[in-house]
Amino acid sequence: MALLGKAAIAMWWDMAPEWRAEFEDWHSHEHFPERMGIPGFQRGSRWADAGGGEGFFILYELDRYETLVSEGYLSRLNQPTPWSSRLMPEHRNMVRSQCHVLESAGSALGGCMLTLRCSPASDGAQPLRDYLRGQAQACAMRPGTTGAHLLQTQTPDIAATTEQKIRGGDQAADWIYLVSGYDQQVLEAALETVLAPAALQAHGAGAVEFARVFTLRHSAESAARQPT
Repeated sequence: MALLGKAAIAMWWDMAPEWRAEFEDWHSHEHFPERMGIPGFQRGSRWADAGGGEGFFILYELDRYETLVSEGYLSRLNQPTPWSSRLMPEHRNMVRSQCHVLESAGSALGGCMLTLRCSPASDGAQPLRDYLRGQAQACAMRPGTTGAHLLQTQTPDIAATTEQKIRGGDQAADWIYLVSGYDQQVLEAALETVLAPAALQAHGAGAVEFARVFTLRHSAESAARQPT
């Protein structure tokens, strides 16, 4: 199964060890249910740094890009709960990208997720997309991997929300490539071969800004998708 929809929110941040237990409690038992109750939100997943670091990766799969500016979503961003307001300042080094899904092949969920952030060179957008599309199709069938997905950030032209103001502002990625799988070593090997900076730059990429493997901690789907 590919990503559930045509848009996504991809986020990375660091959480200090002393906040981690409360953060995961809040994120699982308040924040995910809240977000999954917003029309257009299909599935959310939370991933932790596979190397034991402080980083988390969060992916929300949306039915369409317009959900990012919907009344239901903006009302939650501008009316955070007291628990959300308590934890938002602890989201350090926040990168929050609101994206179109350009390519999606195979399964979105496995035990592991490789996340890569890059930008195409000045004339490299189409060659890079072609290369990553081919890699996505291969990942859907390659031993150790289950699928891959290419996202491109397009930040909506809206005012900063209350949540953003509490965090102090967010950064955004440009292109995002995700590879899901069940074998962490296979994903890490891809970063040394087909997804190494030299390989990506040979196919149209500029600088590769970030590449890391995460492991699944929790996922949730929209109530509308759950069987009755």
